[in-house]
Amino acid sequence: RPSPAFPSIGLDTMPKQENGQKEDSIIQNDLSESFEEEVRAFLSDEEKLHLFDDLTKVNPVTTTTVLKCLQARYAVNLFYTNAGCSLVALNPFHPIACLYSPELMREYHVALRPQDLKPHIFAVAEQTYRNVQSQIDPINQSIIVSGESGAGKTWTSRCLMKFYASVAASVISPKGNETVERIEKRVLDSNPVMEAFGNACTLRNNNSSRFGKYIQLQLDRFHHLSSASIQTFLLEKTRVAYQAPNERNFHIFYQITKGATAEERLEWNLPEGADYRWLPNSERNLDEDCFGVTRDAMFHLGIDRSTQNNIFKVLSGLLHLGNIQFSNPVDESQPCELEDKNKDFVKTVGDLLKIPVEELLESLRIRTITAGKQQQVFKKPCSRAECDTRRDCLAKVIYAKLFEWLVLVINESIYGDPSGWTSFIGLLDVYGFEAFPENNLEQLCINYANEKLQQHFVAHYLKAQQEEYAAEGLQWSFINYQDNQNCLDLIEGNPLSIFSLLNE
Repeated sequence: RPSPAFPSIGLDTMPKQENGQKEDSIIQNDLSESFEEEVRAFLSDEEKLHLFDDLTKVNPVTTTTVLKCLQARYAVNLFYTNAGCSLVALNPFHPIACLYSPELMREYHVALRPQDLKPHIFAVAEQTYRNVQSQIDPINQSIIVSGESGAGKTWTSRCLMKFYASVAASVISPKGNETVERIEKRVLDSNPVMEAFGNACTLRNNNSSRFGKYIQLQLDRFHHLSSASIQTFLLEKTRVAYQAPNERNFHIFYQITKGATAEERLEWNLPEGADYRWLPNSERNLDEDCFGVTRDAMFHLGIDRSTQNNIFKVLSGLLHLGNIQFSNPVDESQPCELEDKNKDFVKTVGDLLKIPVEELLESLRIRTITAGKQQQVFKKPCSRAECDTRRDCLAKVIYAKLFEWLVLVINESIYGDPSGWTSFIGLLDVYGFEAFPENNLEQLCINYANEKLQQHFVAHYLKAQQEEYAAEGLQWSFINYQDNQNCLDLIEGNPLSIFSLLNE
C-alpha cells in the first residue's frame, strides 16, 4: 500500500500562538509573521526532519511541523516516534524484518537506559516493567493502545504480550517457564477465537476489531507472569443483523459457511451455495476466513469438539433467523404472516436453537404487556416493522451472550488465584473515534470512552503539569489546549445530558 497521505496545511491556516493577553493588532501581526518565518525555517531543512525522534524537540510545534517530521521518518522506515511520555506508531502495512524479533526484545530488556535506544513499543514495555519492579507507587501499570481502525492496535497488543512473556520466561526456573508458556500460549490462542467472533471486514480494515479489550497480565512477587485475565466491552452486536454497504458480518459466519465439511453442513443445516441475508459479500476470500485455525485454538482453550458443534449450530441458527421475513396481515388484529418460503427457515431455526416453533413465532410476532394492580397480561400483535426489530434484537442478544461465554471460558483457562500475584500490567486495546454517515448508540459509547481518555490525558499531562509550574513560579510559556469537559458534561452531566435523556 502507498504511504498514508499527510494533510497539507498552508501557513495562512495554521493556528496562531496566543499569550492570553490582549495585544495591539500591529504587534499581533508582527508576531504572526515572525512565527510563520520560524515554521518556514524549520521546514526548510528537509534532510534533518527524520532525526527528530521525539516530537517535543520540534520547534515550533504545529500540525504541519509534526506531520512533516512523521512523514520524513516514515519515508526512511522509522515507524515509532516519541511524543514526551507517549509513543506515536505508524502502520507500515507490510512486514518489516527484525522489527519485533526476540533479539530486539532482549536488547531493550537488558539496556541500562531503554529510552536511549530508538523509539519502539519495546522501550515502552520495558519501562513499564521496570516501574512495576521499582515498587514505587503507583506500582500497577497500564498501557493504552489507541488509534483509528487499521492503525495496528491489535498487532501492538500482541507484541506487548510476547515481550512480557519473554521477559518473565527469561529469568525463572524450567517449571515456571512451563507455566508462563502455558499462559502465554493460551492468551495467544485466545486471539484467533476472539478475532473470529469479534472482528469483521470493514471499508478501512479487513480485520477490524469490533470490540474493546483489556488484558491484565498478573505478576507474582518475583515479577514473573503467573496468570492473566481478559475483559471485553462495546461489542458491536448490531453487526449481526446489519452490515453497511461493502462490509461483512463477523468472520466466524464466513468461516463456518466456507470451512464446514459435507457432514457438518448436513448437521448444521448449511447447504453449500445457500443465500443468507446477513452474510453479504461472501464471495470475497480473506485470510481471516480460515476455519481450521479458529477450531484448533478453541480446542486448546478447552472447548471440546462437542461444545464447538453446539456453538456452530447456534451460529447457523442465527443465519437462518435472518432469512425470516414477515408480511402484513389481512386483519390488523392478527399477527403478521410468514411469507411462504420462510416457513422452512422458522423450522430450521427452531431445530438449531432448540426452541419450539410456536414459542419462537410468538416471541417474534406478539408483544406481551403486563399492566394494572392485578398484573393483567395482554397480548398485542406486532406490526411488520416491529417483528423485524424483534427478530434482529433476538439475534443480537444471542450473539452477545455467546461472546460473553467465550470470554468466560478463556478467563477460566488463564485464571490465577489472587493470592498468587501481587501486581499487574494492563494492556488496553480501545476503539478510536468513529464518525460514519449513519451513527448509532455504539458510536456514541465508543466516542464517549475516547473523550474520557482524552480528558484523563489532558488532566494529567497538560493541565496538572502546567499548574505545578505556575505554583513553583517557573518561567513557562503556557500551552493552549482544548479542554473537553464541556463535551463530557453534554454527554454524561447532571441533571440534564444525552445519557439522562436516553435513560428516560
